Amino acid sequence: MYRFRIQIVSKSALIRLAKLLGILLILVIGVWFLMFQMPGQNYSGQLLPLQEEEITLQKSLQQDIQTIAVDLGIRNITHYENLNKTRNFLENSLTQAGYEVKRQTYKINDQSFYNLAVERLGTEHPEEIVLIGGHYDSAFSSPGANDNATGAAATLELAKLFAQKSAKRTIRFVEFTNEEPPFFQTENMGSLVYAEQLHQDKEKIVAMLSLETMGYFSNIAGSQKYPFPLDLLYPNRGDFISFVGNLNSRKLVRRTIKSFRDRARFPSEGAALPSWIPGVGWSDQWSFWQQGNPGIMITDTAPYRYPYYHTEQDTPDKINFDKLARVVAALAEVISDLAE
Repeated sequence: MYRFRIQIVSKSALIRLAKLLGILLILVIGVWFLMFQMPGQNYSGQLLPLQEEEITLQKSLQQDIQTIAVDLGIRNITHYENLNKTRNFLENSLTQAGYEVKRQTYKINDQSFYNLAVERLGTEHPEEIVLIGGHYDSAFSSPGANDNATGAAATLELAKLFAQKSAKRTIRFVEFTNEEPPFFQTENMGSLVYAEQLHQDKEKIVAMLSLETMGYFSNIAGSQKYPFPLDLLYPNRGDFISFVGNLNSRKLVRRTIKSFRDRARFPSEGAALPSWIPGVGWSDQWSFWQQGNPGIMITDTAPYRYPYYHTEQDTPDKINFDKLARVVAALAEVISDLAE
């Protein structure tokens, strides 16, 4: 015969359990607000017709990407001549826009590589720099239309838009070299070479925006992937632009996406995440984190959405230039906001 013993939990034990659950709930809510809760109203309606200036921007982006990804094509250390021709194209385009282009030159095995920088000096706080950058090299045997001719072209066209504008803070545009393997997150990564020099010169970067793989969008369910556990929190359709930073860049993520949502009629998602989560540090903002600067990546999420990532099929026909133009046009207003 079995005997069942009924154990009565004491009131003090219940109180301790309730306190523990309360602490866990507070921690969960705290993490949610720290990393995932973003300000502003995310747009979910039908996209409005392009404005005249967006149509002009769309054509310019398309022409730039045609030049970079088709006329020049694969551009990296194994296709060194194409890499230099791309640098020449970007440098000449920036010069024609009225800028004095500053080259940062460094060598790898007796070959020279170049970061290109232009800026509009701030009228009230010139020592405070808002920096926008994208890398112009491509990976392996890929022509790199989306990764990252979109970012390089967006950096170029944004620089053109600001060529005759002024702001309280300095606005700087940089075309980086050697972001892709074998230099990714090594001492020869172009943006790291650049960020280290800024640190040595004691320049003050108040915001760094890395423009990375920005032109592929899909409304198909399941087209958007994430590293766990982000797949439990974000939409599974890749129809948005994302703003991603590390935890130290949380304020910049929130301010940037709030500014974007206030101005753009385009879907957006944002997060400030630990840098060890795969993908969070996969572009040039990582280099600025190493110097303690706030930096974020603006991206279509690259390999988590784009099926042609780092392949020979990364060609301009995969890019939605209508949506890319909307994003870049809105970023111009965001940059103006950050610079004020």
